[in-house]
Amino acid sequence: MSQLDPASTTVNDILVASLKECGAIGVGQTPLAEDITDAWARLQWMLQEWNRKRWLCYYINTQLVTSTGAMTYTVGPGGDFDTGAGSMRPDKLENGNFLRQLQNSQPNQIDYPLELLQSREDYNTIALKSLNSFPQWIYYEPQHPLGLVYVWPVAQRSIYAIAIAYKQVLPSSFASLAATFNLPYEYYNAIVTNLALRLRPKYGITVKPGDVLPAMAKDALLAVRGANTAIKRLAMPADLNRSGIYNIFSDKVY
Repeated sequence: MSQLDPASTTVNDILVASLKECGAIGVGQTPLAEDITDAWARLQWMLQEWNRKRWLCYYINTQLVTSTGAMTYTVGPGGDFDTGAGSMRPDKLENGNFLRQLQNSQPNQIDYPLELLQSREDYNTIALKSLNSFPQWIYYEPQHPLGLVYVWPVAQRSIYAIAIAYKQVLPSSFASLAATFNLPYEYYNAIVTNLALRLRPKYGITVKPGDVLPAMAKDALLAVRGANTAIKRLAMPADLNRSGIYNIFSDKVY
């Protein structure tokens, strides 16, 4: 366990470093158990917030589940789309959801984009929600603790795989102080400095002239955002595209 090796840095290492950085303890001092517990909680709260910010999550995870003929599929820890133990269900789906044809398409399985419905109001306008046919739309309802994915029309059993795209979940719940992080290395300084800023109000420590911590925290967070930024190519709405030119290889009009 060492702060010098990111792969073996523990939760306790992060908490002690943040308490020192914010000025709550000095060099060589040992924090009280209460200080560690409070910092531990704030660390988890901060990472839980970061999970909802697109450019603080380091990639978009695409997960596939074979269709079962059901109208809904659960998303989250232990769900049909399992995001992993100790994680949270995604707050929303990103663009890039698709349907993969499993049968009669080997070795070249074909993926068909699914149009994302953004709200429950849109999904409720569908008249026959139990229709079984070729799926074209997908809607995600962020219920808690597990979200629900609706595919319409309903995908037939075992014929297709449904793929959803969501922000990769950052570790935000730790079973012990000895737990280690599994994150890209640029996250460590961002976590320490930003956690230090969040700890300061608890100890009544205010920003003073010459204080470099806010600038360090901001710069570290910008480094993370810069590494994670990925802008989708601009595309014209289908209604504005010229019609009549069809590509038989991609099954798309361009």
